[in-house]
Amino acid sequence: MAQINPYIHFNGNAEEAFTFYKSVFGGEFATVTRFKDMGFENLPIGEEEANNLMHIALPIGNNSMLMGSDTPSFMGKHNEQENRSKISIMAESKEEADQLFNGLSAGGQVEMAMADSPWGSYFGMFRDKYGIEWMINYDQQPR
Repeated sequence: MAQINPYIHFNGNAEEAFTFYKSVFGGEFATVTRFKDMGFENLPIGEEEANNLMHIALPIGNNSMLMGSDTPSFMGKHNEQENRSKISIMAESKEEADQLFNGLSAGGQVEMAMADSPWGSYFGMFRDKYGIEWMINYDQQPR
């Protein structure tokens, strides 16, 4: 089966955001590549953006990867209040769901606190302090 890995973009603070995500999820970065490391001759990246991240990857669990990058200013800015997508995490326990929710939502804006949902799962939803939207879910029903 195909694997889906979220790839998120930032306005120059990808390293800060991914350091925060690493503090919540644990683990080590699989890849960290800066624009200056790539040697693109025709890419209009100035010195102020040379250290920004072209690509970063953080393994999550056994089969997932959270990836991202900074977007160079010549490509425009991202709307940090967009609401087209959310990253959904299926926790393995209620305790893990709480830990992920509390860690990732720190400094952010909670939309729905973790609670038992009408559809039978333990669920919460929020926008983190970097504008990324998350849903945390723990399915309490045995499969």
